[in-house]
Amino acid sequence: MTFSIVARCARTGQLGVAVSTAVPAVGAMCPFVQTGAGAVSTQSWVNPYLALEALDAMAQGASAQAALDAAVGRDDAREYRQIGLVDAQGRAAAWSGAACTGWFGHLVGDGFAVQGNMLVGEATVTAMADAFTASPDQPLAERLLRAMEAGQAAGGDRRGRQSASLRVHDRETYPLVDLRVDEHAQPVAELRRVFGIASLQLFPFVAGMPRKGAPATPAPESVVSMLALSPPDRPGGGGSRL
Repeated sequence: MTFSIVARCARTGQLGVAVSTAVPAVGAMCPFVQTGAGAVSTQSWVNPYLALEALDAMAQGASAQAALDAAVGRDDAREYRQIGLVDAQGRAAAWSGAACTGWFGHLVGDGFAVQGNMLVGEATVTAMADAFTASPDQPLAERLLRAMEAGQAAGGDRRGRQSASLRVHDRETYPLVDLRVDEHAQPVAELRRVFGIASLQLFPFVAGMPRKGAPATPAPESVVSMLALSPPDRPGGGGSRL
């Protein structure tokens, strides 16, 4: 049903998830990230409580593998579940239950895990892992997007394409990046397009938002002036006028 990647950036400590599937609004179901704890994608026949329990355990110091073992061990339908997770130290783990729909499987690497089910074939997760590891100097969000693009190019979900999501946390409780394509014929490509516009219009605004332990300051005048424009007149364009 789904292919995804969870990862931690060794340079910045950022945590993130990217995921795509052939049902609407995958961003509302599968990806979970908690600053300082970890990142999780729960998929196949989704059990959100697996992600929530794993994040709680990792926030209390459990490794990704220990959190996974505990959460999956309490799920009587574990063989229908698939889950990938990474903790705040970059330790990754994954589970693919025997009753997931084929092709299904996962790969766990240094600081990341890729997983998928109901895929065209194993090449999807292999291509994702290769793309992610090929660009260690890029920002985490970019690396996750490249992994998704590689997975889609290698086949992706065997039913087709419908939605995609990208979520990254840095040091704040709120996300640094949280983008969704809830229904689109080419969701990964559309996610890339939205990411490009957000990089020019949204992320400069997010960069000026309040930080824990730091005084709130007004947004830079350049950002205020840019956001006062109609969307098509801003850098990157997009949107529409009244």
